[in-house]
Amino acid sequence: MQKNQHKGGNMKHFVQNLILVILLTILLLFSYAFVQKKTEKFGFSEFYQFLMNHESGQNNERAGEKEDAPAAEKQNSTYRAVWLSYLEFNAYRRSVEQNNENNFRKFFRRVLNRSKKCGLNRVIVQVRPFGDALYESGYFPWAACISGTQGTDPGYDPLAVMVELAHKKGFQIEAWINPYRVSSGSDLDVLSTDNPAKVWALSDDKTRNVLSFDGALYYNPSSQEVQELIINGVKEIVENYEVDGIHMDDYFYPTFTESNVNSAFDSLEYQKGLSAGAIEKTLTLDDWRRQNVNTLVSAIYQAIKSANADVTFGISPAGNLDNLRNDLQYYVDVDTWVKSEGYIDYVMPQIYWGYTNKEAPFDEILKEWVELAEGSDVKLYVGLQMYRLGTSDDGQSDYQELQDGALIQKEITQLEHTPAVGGYCLFSYQYLDADNKTYDYDSNVFAAKRKKILKETVKHLMEGQK
Repeated sequence: MQKNQHKGGNMKHFVQNLILVILLTILLLFSYAFVQKKTEKFGFSEFYQFLMNHESGQNNERAGEKEDAPAAEKQNSTYRAVWLSYLEFNAYRRSVEQNNENNFRKFFRRVLNRSKKCGLNRVIVQVRPFGDALYESGYFPWAACISGTQGTDPGYDPLAVMVELAHKKGFQIEAWINPYRVSSGSDLDVLSTDNPAKVWALSDDKTRNVLSFDGALYYNPSSQEVQELIINGVKEIVENYEVDGIHMDDYFYPTFTESNVNSAFDSLEYQKGLSAGAIEKTLTLDDWRRQNVNTLVSAIYQAIKSANADVTFGISPAGNLDNLRNDLQYYVDVDTWVKSEGYIDYVMPQIYWGYTNKEAPFDEILKEWVELAEGSDVKLYVGLQMYRLGTSDDGQSDYQELQDGALIQKEITQLEHTPAVGGYCLFSYQYLDADNKTYDYDSNVFAAKRKKILKETVKHLMEGQK
């Protein structure tokens, strides 16, 4: 009888202890979920689902983000990126009934999930497309692509959201800026009242800080005030957001002609500098323009490293070196950037052609860049063209190749077998998701044949990761 009572007492204590463990577990989960609810701002239904999924051991999207993060080191060993441009942000904004943080999170989670399936591990997000910002800036107005009207606060911070979600998913994220471009049109009325370009353009003594050329507005690359503005804009990103890199593409000086190259744009500042003795007479106009860009690039590099030495700075120029080195456009001194210290951490030429392109065959252009980067500490990545796939322009010399859904994977395979190349980036995200029914991308209106080619390309990308 005493033995039975003793056994019954043990069982009672066991049950009590078990209940206590269960209650403590639930309390811990509830506390953890409460913190998640507070920091991530998801609603009650998502909060409840979060608890249920953890208790049942199921994996939802947020749990997946937590699990992905430890794999970041392996995932990020090779640079495999995608550009997310203002065009995708425009499409997002047009496609939602309410442009709020919750809907933006859904949009960006889709970007990350789709990109991960394609084997990508980095996203380059355009945060300054037209002298504006996809974050709360102390220098530039809110971007029109995210709010619909330049200068209008969307009610949340897109860059903060993207940095948070990207890192949870095991992605690295770079902030992409266009330094000089203000507007694709010349109408000042579309600029917000607090836009520094508009303030300068309407001033009495600083109108030359903003230049109009070929129907568009640009910041004047030769202006010291302009350079300081651009540098400050970079510093505030690095100091306030945990981005992994700052990125610029191929938009620098506009393209001139033989008839206007010596008289247009900032040529007035060049002539004044010569007359005042501020510019050496041996310095040609084209080299002076390259010097303006070099000064900015070097200053941005120094500003980034001073704020956070771990943040990278890279530039993605046009792919044809002959075009980069001519005296009518860009004025980017890639030779100096690659061969000298203190400019960039990586260069990513946009080699946007197939192997049969007569003017710029992929393998030959790649070889030229490999030779340029030989012996340099600057890393070499390659930008690849999703947007040309399935084109209906049969006048292009590589037209037939562009109808092949395996082309991009073929180019990636070559890059992977080229030791000097450390990775690649796809332009742009919408072409990885052209068959989606949620967001109104430009690629959604493509003909069925072109969509099929893009779908085949994505299939090859996914299979290439197995």
